[in-house]
Amino acid sequence: MHILFSGLLLIGAAFIVFRILVKRSYANWGRLSLPISLLQLLVFAAIIGFPSLFNPFEWLLFWRINSNLYPWHQRLGTWMIVFGLVSAFGIMFWFGLRRALGLYPTTLVRQGPYRLSRNPQILGGYLMVLGVFLQWPSLPALGWVGLFGLVSHLMILTEEEHLMATFGSEYKTYCREVPRYLFPRKPSGFFHWKQNKKGNRKSD
Repeated sequence: MHILFSGLLLIGAAFIVFRILVKRSYANWGRLSLPISLLQLLVFAAIIGFPSLFNPFEWLLFWRINSNLYPWHQRLGTWMIVFGLVSAFGIMFWFGLRRALGLYPTTLVRQGPYRLSRNPQILGGYLMVLGVFLQWPSLPALGWVGLFGLVSHLMILTEEEHLMATFGSEYKTYCREVPRYLFPRKPSGFFHWKQNKKGNRKSD
């Protein structure tokens, strides 16, 4: 019961931070203030530490798993965690920490991994989360996978709204050409869907 309550509490906190405070900071200053940026980090730190509520302490020591004693899915999980961590933090450093934290938005970045996905660092984080789930499979761990996806999506929606307001047609084109996560959809992009919806209403 405490796991469910903690998950709901984290979702509520993420909604307040990403959909209210972060959105307000972008609207007022065109970037995130340092306290709001730190709140973002705090929310994601809480998500990453969430398995501490239901997993044994050994989940933090994933690299110590003996591949001769553990089944294939746990060995696969180890590699997914390593690759997810390296890719997520590597992309953040390549992108620039100030820009990644919303402190210094300048131009729309479409190079490197952002040619394949609009949120490659989130994909790296998701790969890490799935790796932990493979190592320590359980119903609460499966819920954690969904929790990470939901909270990340709240953050991404706010960033998309800010980027659309900042870069306009350039970002709209980017949304059409590059998927939000990994696989392209039709119609492509959150804003494309919203515009179609508004257009349909006008024609009624």
